[in-house]
Amino acid sequence: MEQYYDAVDLLKEMISRPSFSRGETDVADCLQARWQAAGQEVRRRGNNLWMTAPAFDATRPTLLLNSHIDTVRPVAGWTKDPFRPEEDAHGRLYGLGSNDAGASIVALYEAFTLLSVRKQSYNLIFLASAEEEISGRNGVESVLPELPPVVFGVVGEPTGMRPAVAEKGLLVLDCVSRGVSGHAARAEGVNAIASAVEDIRLFHTYLFPQQSDLLGAVKMTVTMIQAGTQHNVVPDECRFTVDVRTNEFYSGQAICDEIRRHVRCEVTPRSLRLNSSRIDAAHPFVRRAVMLGGEPFGSPTLSDQALMPFPTVKIGPGDSARSHTADEYVMLTEIRHAIDIYVRLLDGLEL
Repeated sequence: MEQYYDAVDLLKEMISRPSFSRGETDVADCLQARWQAAGQEVRRRGNNLWMTAPAFDATRPTLLLNSHIDTVRPVAGWTKDPFRPEEDAHGRLYGLGSNDAGASIVALYEAFTLLSVRKQSYNLIFLASAEEEISGRNGVESVLPELPPVVFGVVGEPTGMRPAVAEKGLLVLDCVSRGVSGHAARAEGVNAIASAVEDIRLFHTYLFPQQSDLLGAVKMTVTMIQAGTQHNVVPDECRFTVDVRTNEFYSGQAICDEIRRHVRCEVTPRSLRLNSSRIDAAHPFVRRAVMLGGEPFGSPTLSDQALMPFPTVKIGPGDSARSHTADEYVMLTEIRHAIDIYVRLLDGLEL
C-alpha cells in the first residue's frame, strides 16, 4: 500500500521536528509544504492546517477528520533521542509524538486522500490542529468558526482503533480557605489548613448521584496544596487545586454550583469549556464501527472532542498508555491498519 509508506515517511519527518504546544511552527511548515507539493489546497490559521475534498456542496452534510500536531515535552526517562525516529526489529517506530498523535495525523490524511477521489454523500474536511495538549484557544477552537457547519467529527487519538463514543470532561478548580493568622505558641488565630482539610475530605468522598454506564462517576482529586509562611505562624490562607473529571450528566458549571453548596472555601474554575461528550449508539458511524468489530468504550482522557459542539467519535492508531511516556512508540502495523479501517468506516457512510 503506497499510502502506508508515505504515511510512515511523513511521521518520521514530524518526529524529527520539535512540536511542543504553541511551538508547532516547524512541523506545520513541513506538513503544509508536503501536502501542497502533493497537490492539496491547504489553508492555514496560526499552526492549524486544513483542506477540503473536491466538489464541496453546501447542501450536503460536512464530516470533519481531525487530530493534533503538538506534543508534550519529553520526560526525563527517555533512553533514545526523542527527536530521532528509530525503527526496531519488532516493527516499533520510536519518537516523541509517534503515538500521540502523529500516527493519527498521517493515517487520517491518507484516508482523506483515498476518500476524496471517491464519490461521497458528505463533504470531507481534514484538519491538523495545534495546542491540543494544553486545550489552547489557538487550536481547533480557533478554526471551527471558519469551517462550514460540521455534523460529525472523527478525532484521531491512540485508542487501538476502538471507538471512544464518550469522553470525560475536565474541570480544574482553584480553591482558597481563609483563616486568621496568629502565633503558633498561643491559642490564637484560625488555622486555614484545618478549614481546608474539611473541604478536602469532601472533595475525596462526595458522590454525584448520576453515574454513566460508559464513564462512571464524576471523579474529584486534590492534586496540589500550599499554605503557611513559617513554622511558628498560624496560616491565614490555604490554597489547593482540584482536578475534576466529569461525565456526560454534568456541565462544568453544574459541578461548580453543586460543590459551592457543600464547601466553605472559595472555588474558582480555570475554565468551563472542557465538558464531557457522548454520541448516540444509533449513529451511523458507531453502528458501522460495531459491524466491523469495534468495541465502543468511554475514554477517561481529554481530547479536542471537548471543544467540538457536534457529535464525535475518538478513534486512532496506537495505545493511550504509551502517550506522554519515555521511549514513546507506535507499531508500524498499527498505521497500516488504521488507514484501512478509517476508509472502511467512512467510505459510503450516510449521515
